[in-house]
Amino acid sequence: MRRLIGDVLLPRATAIALWAWVAFNLVLVVWVGMQSLKDSGEVWLNPFSLPADPRWDNYASAWQAAEFSAAALNSTVLTLLGSLLIVALAAPAAYVLARSDRRVAGPLTGYFAMGLSIPLQTLVIPVVVIKLSLYTFMEDWVTGWWDNRITLLVFQVVLSLPFAVFVLTGYMRSLPHEIEEAAEIDGAGPLRSFVRIVLPVARPGVMTVLVLNIIGLWNETLLVLLIAPLPEERTLPAALLNLYSSMQYSSDWGGLFAGIVILVYPMIVLYLWLGRRIVEGMTAGIGK
Repeated sequence: MRRLIGDVLLPRATAIALWAWVAFNLVLVVWVGMQSLKDSGEVWLNPFSLPADPRWDNYASAWQAAEFSAAALNSTVLTLLGSLLIVALAAPAAYVLARSDRRVAGPLTGYFAMGLSIPLQTLVIPVVVIKLSLYTFMEDWVTGWWDNRITLLVFQVVLSLPFAVFVLTGYMRSLPHEIEEAAEIDGAGPLRSFVRIVLPVARPGVMTVLVLNIIGLWNETLLVLLIAPLPEERTLPAALLNLYSSMQYSSDWGGLFAGIVILVYPMIVLYLWLGRRIVEGMTAGIGK
């Protein structure tokens, strides 16, 4: 009886629970989209009905009220540049750790894994101190000016590297050594072999890390609030918080839901588009 429960009923119960959770989240996403097309009265009186008269102007109101133009530009630039820098730094580091025969390679990989367990909330005070010190140093001694968005980019890259290196190290360990041996026979050096042979073969793992970092950096909020508090430095999540503080007094709940859609829907579309590749890369990377 116990074997029957363990082999049959438990996997089915797990699958049912997972599908129920997926269905709940999909319904929630659709519901938020429906509310973004209603006026405030309809949001409260008929929260589960279709919009009687779709209010597409809610998106324009949210965009203007939250100053999303500058925030969207900041989010796009920081997300794309940060994700590319993370991959550019993590890929060669992971390759060296995966192929190195030195005893230090194993502990170093473990240290990167340990970095995943450190919550950002515990680093709030060091982050603020480093931000202020870096701003003062650069403005007074080096360039005469400094932009907090550069500091934000540096912190985003540094704090995202442990995850990227850990996943790519596992993925590159799964690659056969024969491809590099064949390249070496043809006269390719380590650098050329890595760029021309290993990176194209490791493309699924690299794409997984790239997409997950795009999603993570796009939704980053706490670091933005700590490092880039000025209106012209805000990204979309910080601008959305500012929109919430203003919309709750004007009671423009449809505009607030429209702001949520502007922030969340692009990442949902990206994940749905590349979801299978992300799962494959994560499975290969963590499983090694």
